[in-house]
Amino acid sequence: MNSSPRFKLFLMMVLEFFIWGAWLPLIWGYMGKGEGALGFTDVQISWVGSAFAIASLVGIFFSNQFADRNFAAEKFMAGSHLIGGVAMLALYWTTSFPLFLTLMLVHSLCYVPTISVANSLAFANIKDPAKDFGVIRMGGTIGWILASWPLYFILQGKEGAAAMAASKAIFLVSGIASLVLAGFSLTLPHTPPKPAAAGEGLAWLKAGKKLLLPFVLVLFIVTFIDATIHNGYFLVTGGFLENKVGFAKKWIMPIMSLGQVAEILTMVVLGGVLKKLGWKTTMIIGILGHAARFSVYALFPESQALIIAVQFLHGICYAFFFATVYIFIDAVFPSDVRTSAQGWFNLLILGLGDLAAKWTFIPLMGKYLPAGQPGDYKSLFLIPAGLAVVAAVLLLLFFRPPNRGPVQVGAAAPAH
Repeated sequence: MNSSPRFKLFLMMVLEFFIWGAWLPLIWGYMGKGEGALGFTDVQISWVGSAFAIASLVGIFFSNQFADRNFAAEKFMAGSHLIGGVAMLALYWTTSFPLFLTLMLVHSLCYVPTISVANSLAFANIKDPAKDFGVIRMGGTIGWILASWPLYFILQGKEGAAAMAASKAIFLVSGIASLVLAGFSLTLPHTPPKPAAAGEGLAWLKAGKKLLLPFVLVLFIVTFIDATIHNGYFLVTGGFLENKVGFAKKWIMPIMSLGQVAEILTMVVLGGVLKKLGWKTTMIIGILGHAARFSVYALFPESQALIIAVQFLHGICYAFFFATVYIFIDAVFPSDVRTSAQGWFNLLILGLGDLAAKWTFIPLMGKYLPAGQPGDYKSLFLIPAGLAVVAAVLLLLFFRPPNRGPVQVGAAAPAH
């Protein structure tokens, strides 16, 4: 990390996820019905919460296509963060739902594709992605912590209108960070678009066809399952820690954030783990991290120390699976469609997985945690634990990627 290009890529990731981390944890209370809040209905809040899913779908066909074929990656980052930053700043003064949703959609449509572009830009400018990407991507985790932790603790102790007034600062912080990244992006290594081969003008279509290859298709299905479990974790853990385990509400966010600390550590060792264990084993360990965490939730809810300890598994869950998926995509997809390929998988991680989690976990919570009755947390948590085991078995039996190193997706992949 001493060389200038890699350090710039690290700072790019810091700013990229600082933007997101500044607003996401605190926006929900601000949109709700408390004193000084916007007073949106549950349906309206759900629409705002769906903006990322909409953007991840639209990005496949438009934004990622432009990034692959028409724009240098650093210029795409600059333009997207300029527009997205202005939209985020405008949210500070917005109180009506139609305009609020419109601005959030504009921001999301500009921001979500940059996650894929940032990955592709990093991969294009490092010699050994398996070794170096984890350390560079670690900057994203640090950026999220730098944004979300201070704002959370600043708001501690504030109530009512004072808390809501302070909450509005999230849009200023996020918007300014986006404008900073827009300018900083122009200093990143020049990464030109890849021209299409004859008859292959649509990058998203070429990348989508590769999803039909058996080992890519299996990974696509497993990523959807894992993304559903991953997003479900954030839906159920807060209430579980407070209502079942017995932690005070003010400690919920710090306890859950221990996983982000662990994520920093696992990103550092990811390169070594990949070189030693290979794609399949590393991903299986990442998925089984979910199974272990939810099993502890189900079987040992009375052990506060153990519940705190398993939060550290979040680092393994994220780095060993999701970060490894990003590295794998870069290794096996043709260079002219890698951003679009990243977009297909981000559709699952940021979009469909999030929606599937809501459609799966919210009904399950209604079934096993009825209002005014003792909750059956054991039955609730054994379901995602079981899903994680199923996903791990699918990888074990049917995922046969190249063992190490980049290959062309069109080539036959040897068994692992």
